[in-house]
Parts: sequence; C-alpha cells; structure tokens
Amino acid sequence: MAETAVKKAKKEKIPRQPMPEQAPKVRAKNFEEVPTGQSAETAMLEAARCLQCKKPACVDGCPVGVNIPAFIKQVKEGDFTTAITTIWETNALPAVCGRVCPQELQCEGKCIVGKKGDPVAIGNLERFVADFERKHRKAKPPEKAAPTGKRVAVVGSGPSGLTVAGDLILKGHEVTIFEAFHKPGGVLVYGIPEFRLPKEIVFSEVAGLEEQGAKLECNAVVGRSVSVDELFEEGYDAVFLGVGAGLPRFLNIPGENFIGVFSANEYLTRSNLMKAYLFPKYDTPVIQGKNVVTLGAGNVAMDSARTALRLGADTSRIVYRRSRDEVPARAAEVHHAEEEGVEFHFLTAPTKFLGDEKGRVIGMEGLKMELGEPDASGRRRPLPIDGSEFELECDLVIIAVGANANPLLTRSTEGLELNQWGYIVTDEATGKTSKKGVWAGGDIVTGSATVILAMGAGRQAANSMHDYLTWGW
Repeated sequence: MAETAVKKAKKEKIPRQPMPEQAPKVRAKNFEEVPTGQSAETAMLEAARCLQCKKPACVDGCPVGVNIPAFIKQVKEGDFTTAITTIWETNALPAVCGRVCPQELQCEGKCIVGKKGDPVAIGNLERFVADFERKHRKAKPPEKAAPTGKRVAVVGSGPSGLTVAGDLILKGHEVTIFEAFHKPGGVLVYGIPEFRLPKEIVFSEVAGLEEQGAKLECNAVVGRSVSVDELFEEGYDAVFLGVGAGLPRFLNIPGENFIGVFSANEYLTRSNLMKAYLFPKYDTPVIQGKNVVTLGAGNVAMDSARTALRLGADTSRIVYRRSRDEVPARAAEVHHAEEEGVEFHFLTAPTKFLGDEKGRVIGMEGLKMELGEPDASGRRRPLPIDGSEFELECDLVIIAVGANANPLLTRSTEGLELNQWGYIVTDEATGKTSKKGVWAGGDIVTGSATVILAMGAGRQAANSMHDYLTWGW
C-alpha cells in the first residue's frame, strides 16, 4: 500500500508530510510526548521527496556526518532495518537526534529541496527509523573491531560522552562511563522534559551502548569520589571529560533569594530527573506556581515555561529583553509554547523581585527595552527606556539565561588549562586538552550549546583518542 502511494505521488509534487501532534489544549495538561510519530506510509512518502544529490549538502550540515541520502533511500524502499544500520555507522543516538536536534539550522537547512520549498524532513525520518527499530528489534548492531586491550574512562553520560563511548567501543577499546547522577543521560535526562524527549528513549539508547560492551557506573562523582589522576592509576589509558555546563547562572538583581525563584537547572532537574512531573507517585518538592514568569528565550526557557503549565500554572509568561527576531530557541519550540498558551513579553527586562513578609516572591519589577547597535553576540543590544518601569505579579520565577562551567572537576584536576570563564581549553580539531591523555568536549568546552554539536565534538575526540591509543601522543 505504501509503495503504491509513493509511485502515485511521484506523478505530482509531494508536499512535506506533517508530523502528527497532540492537540495543544490536551498536551498542555500532560507530560506525554507532543509529536506522536509518523506511519510507515507517511515516512516513505516523505523519503520520496529526497533528490539523492550527488554532492549532498545535508551531510555537510550534520556534525556527526550521517549518510543521510543512503538512509533516506532505504526508507523510501521500505527497508527500515537497513536504514537504522546506516545511521548507526555514525550516530549512536538517532532517536534522540531525531527529536531534539536543530535540523532546520543543520542538515535540513542545507537541503536542496528546501531552496524552492520545504526541505526534506530529515529529523522526522531519523526519528521514525529509530523508533521502528526500538519497537521491532530486527537490526544487528555495527561490528566491533578486535579488542585492543586499551581502557578508556568517559566522564559524563551526556551526548558528547555517549558519542565517545559508542565510537571507541566500535574501535575495539574497553570503555567505562562515569555518571554523577543516579541515572545516565546527562542533560538529555535532567534538562529536557518528558514531553520533548521521553526518558525511556534515552535509557534505550544507553542500553544499546551497554549491549555493545560499554560499562556504566552511576553515582560516580569524578573530582570527588575519584580524581582524573586516580583513573590513570587504576589503569585507564585515556580519559574524556564531558561533564557539561551545569552551574546555574543568575541575574544578580535584588530579591533573587526569595522563595520561589529557581534557576532553570534546579527547576528542570526536580521535574525531570527527580520526577516531580509524576506527582503524587513521586513526592519531589517543587513549587507549583499559579502565575509563573520565566526569564530568557532559549530552548531551556521554553522547556521551563511549558513545564510550569503542565504542573498547574494558570499563567506562564516568557520575559525576554530582546525582540522576537532575536529569540535563540528553535522555532518549533516557540510555536509549541505559543499554541499551549505561554505568553511572551518581548523587549522587557527584570530589575528587581518583590517578596512578602515570609520571604516568598510575589512579583517582579522591570523595564521596557529598545534595541540599539549590535553587541559582541551579533545581536542588537537591548537598552532600557526611561520611565518605562512596571510591575508583574508572579509567585514563581524561573531564571533561564544560560549556565556556567561547573568547577567541581576542573579545579580538582592539575594540568588542565581553563579559559577566563572556567571552560576547558582544547584543540578545536581534536578535543585534546593540555593534560596528557585527557580530552574534553561538549558544553564544558563551548558553554551551553546543542546536543548535536556536543556529539560532533565527541566524534572528533573519539577519532583523536583512537589515534593516541593506537600510535601514542
């Protein structure tokens, strides 16, 4: 039936196939995944839109170099099992990437079909293939090289660490992943809500790496329970640091210490990793505000504001000091937030939080802004408008303006060069640090960035580590 639909569609221009989603008013009250997934027939129709370019720009746009035309051709032919093996050759986390990667800026952003219309839905197809395999379990994992006898410690089980582990396992090395939390996944689990990336998806991808031979040690705080130097003493030949940038960033304005003012790191960790979203099954303490204000407009801010709605907020507002044109979040996340009822207050900046006699936040003072000349980020600098002071009632504030480098590991590791912001200095092409036998990648090097860029850094580091383990420094 699906093949017939594809052949029929070839006679006319095939439009981009929409992703089915929960209705906004329904999903705003639950934590189930928003997109519900495509059918095999729809995936094959979408795959038929691919032009199979001889010089595929989409691959150039993928930080981990997935052979996109090959797997899409296999989807078009209904060979979903071969498609997942093609993706696995370069990407150990396709179900994750299909959900949270900014494809519109990367692979889909370079798609030739998109020059005169909508690009091929590469992310949706990757997700479909990964979900199909997880349901049917037909594919064989990629073959591993012969054991090398070399041992690698990967610190952190976020996207960069998992990529390094997946790559080095295939190259024949023995890999142990050390995770500080009680569950693996890093920011994929504690930072991204269930409605955008279900935890079972992440755990399934990690389980796949364990089946390949990777060892996982949770509740292992490298930098406290064991040092990097002690890992070498225990017999590890190389170490990768992928600990992320998990230190909350605040605004340093009056009233930030009032009860009810959260960093996004804490708010989302309580809701996601500590399962406050499953109350009362999990009685995790988290303030369920009725009038919630989220400061910032990145993906983390969208996640926070949308989580607040699902936890019972009557109003959930995004307050952002720049205009809509400067919003750094993915367009899809902004669109979903608006559909669900999140209100946006652009060109608005907080100056002070207000509290009651019990020390609980009850409001926010702020100023209206206007845009001036571009600053170092390339975006127009927001400037306050005199006399534009206002107050906004709120009983919960979530500060989502980025994160800093957590110094717990870096400051306890001798010989590791850091920059002025506390991030690890590495060779851009290889991920090598100043300390022999140690590589780093992801947010602890770049600051907060995307999942796929962290994975790209992991790929580069894994290749360099393999050379080192094979030939020496």
